[in-house]
Amino acid sequence: MNQTLDFLDFIADSPSSYHAARVVADRLIDADFLPQDESAPWDASPGGHVMVRGGAVMAWWVPEDASPDSGFRIIGSHTDSPGFTLKPAPELATVGWAQAGVEVYGGPILSSWLDRELTFAGRVILGDGSQRLVNTGPVARIPHLAIHLDRSKELTLDRQQHMQPVTGLIGEGHTPVLELVAGKVGVDKRDIDGFDLITCDAQRGEVFGADAELIAAGRMDNLSSVHASLVALLHAIESGDTGSDVLVLAAFDHEEVGSATTSGAAGPILQDVLERTAAALGADLDATRRMYARSTCVSADAAHAVHPNYVGKHDPAHHPLIGGGPVVKVNANQRYASTADTVARWQRACRAAAVPSQSFVSNNAMPCGSTIGPITATRLGIPTVDVGVPLLSMHSARELAGVQDQLWFAEALEAYLIGS
Repeated sequence: MNQTLDFLDFIADSPSSYHAARVVADRLIDADFLPQDESAPWDASPGGHVMVRGGAVMAWWVPEDASPDSGFRIIGSHTDSPGFTLKPAPELATVGWAQAGVEVYGGPILSSWLDRELTFAGRVILGDGSQRLVNTGPVARIPHLAIHLDRSKELTLDRQQHMQPVTGLIGEGHTPVLELVAGKVGVDKRDIDGFDLITCDAQRGEVFGADAELIAAGRMDNLSSVHASLVALLHAIESGDTGSDVLVLAAFDHEEVGSATTSGAAGPILQDVLERTAAALGADLDATRRMYARSTCVSADAAHAVHPNYVGKHDPAHHPLIGGGPVVKVNANQRYASTADTVARWQRACRAAAVPSQSFVSNNAMPCGSTIGPITATRLGIPTVDVGVPLLSMHSARELAGVQDQLWFAEALEAYLIGS
């Protein structure tokens, strides 16, 4: 299958972090990975294993000769994206309009969400404790105010007053949003005890540009890295050249809100996987720490491409370009985990894959974002490099990336996994 079209399918199938985790797990299970129940004895037998915790998914490939003398080669990413989550009591009514009460999740570019058909997607928890994934399809929209009613030169949006989407007109036969959700999973609204639902742009991702070299889609921060790491893992396994290290795919949830959750990078989920895998291989505490000392991590998250209309926002000597290859992210104040040693290791992987590499460092007058890299490195003490594909419109409802960068990124990650 064409990898770019597969990437667009992956995004479409992953309207929420819960869907993304499930899609990754299902694809790995189709590739003969074994599902791991966290409450069951841990499986580190040779071959692939996968575990889902909420909106996070962890997978590990154990080679035949894995032992306490092995290390871990980890690719970290995150499944969540900015948007608007449905509030517990979501039904609103204003001047004849039915609206859905939402709470801002992460740091979305508010204006980019106006005048788009939106779905609600995520999970519902039923009275019997079971969980169902749901995607409503296009049912909501946040309408822009007509220009005739606002002659101000700058758009100012209040996060509470102006960002509540409409779902229809109040009247006989109108379906409240929770009834709509219940109908999608075939239950009564009263059967739903809890839910985690987030907005998603209903428009499918597209390849575009004069030479079809660009991608426009939602949630590429950070499904671009989740998909690339999945492709890299499967290709590395197919190559039969993985060495004796355990290969780990770690796709966390809640990066956009700080990662401090049971399924986030600041929580215990990756440490659980590494320690239980080490123990199943026969490692005691000291041997596990020695495995950590032989381990490395690539923190894969999107990077800022230079914007043609805002060149001055970037450092004058560092202009990552869409179409220029994956980006290494460096920050003197440790907002990224990259060091000279881990950057050099990444550059070797890029050379082995014949993939160009670029660098991002902040303009000193601009604040710098962060990602899971410093969190993982601090929690586990594993050397980490922060990398990603260059994007424009990061945190927009619809972001922009390059076709070739996404392909190159998967190839570089594969080279890292096979030890190039």
